[in-house]
Amino acid sequence: MVTPYEAAAAVVDPELRVVTIAELGILRDVKTVEGKVRVTITPTYSGCPAMDAIRSDIVAALEKAGYDRAEVVTKLSPAWSTDMITESGREALARNGIAPPGTDECPHCASPKTLQISRYGSTPCQALFKCQGCHEPFPLVKTL
Repeated sequence: MVTPYEAAAAVVDPELRVVTIAELGILRDVKTVEGKVRVTITPTYSGCPAMDAIRSDIVAALEKAGYDRAEVVTKLSPAWSTDMITESGREALARNGIAPPGTDECPHCASPKTLQISRYGSTPCQALFKCQGCHEPFPLVKTL
């Protein structure tokens, strides 16, 4: 049987579909009290539009694992930081063409010669870059 933590941790981020919420570092805590699972999450930033989808996905994952009494709580403090992305999360981002925060290398060819095209990418927490080596565009997760 899957534990409540395992079920919640396996939820994929709806905007960065290549990492789980655990790898992204927004999953803070999972506790079972009197038969009810309480999951605590922290958004990447206070206005993150994906939070409703993440809450729904957590409840669905817990129900699928047999935990039908679940509560998802949002905790804003301490604030999320890109430092909370796990090493496996950073590797998954890079492997899928998304530059992890804090890097200046192209995730396609590892060239350090990159140029910011747009301050915003497909989501507010990403910027759009172009590699001057291989000429491929790529999103970069902003450092927060």
